[in-house]
Amino acid sequence: MSIRVASPAALADAVGQRATGEWFTVDQARIDAFADATADHQWIHVDPQRAASGPFGTTIAHGFLTLSLLPHLASSLVEVGGVAMAMNYGLDKVRFLTPVPAGSRVRATTEVTGAEDVPQGVRLASTVTVEIEGTDRPALVAQTLALYVPQA
Repeated sequence: MSIRVASPAALADAVGQRATGEWFTVDQARIDAFADATADHQWIHVDPQRAASGPFGTTIAHGFLTLSLLPHLASSLVEVGGVAMAMNYGLDKVRFLTPVPAGSRVRATTEVTGAEDVPQGVRLASTVTVEIEGTDRPALVAQTLALYVPQA
């Protein structure tokens, strides 16, 4: 279930609310594509044979790949009406806690932690946790910022 507010001005009412998204599979093809896009071809990511005898027993997603999935994983978790534009404003803190093995399913939970009026609209602060199905420890926790610009 998502967090829904009528307008950017109502985002302060969402502080303290949480929402959890759908599961998403991080497969080897996606890991390989990310390796190609970033020129990070470290064997723990792209060499299944070598990785099988490595520290994780399989290839793992790049931490930055998991982070780059946040727009997809969290896109439907906060719905704001009356928005001309919403944009990524940045990150205050990111921690990669558990590697994501190839073939794992991940999902995001977001908790709204703040809403601040700024000249352009409302800056929303959230803590996003990406969990790995079947694992107690999350893949990552990020403090994110988004800017919601109201319609004119």
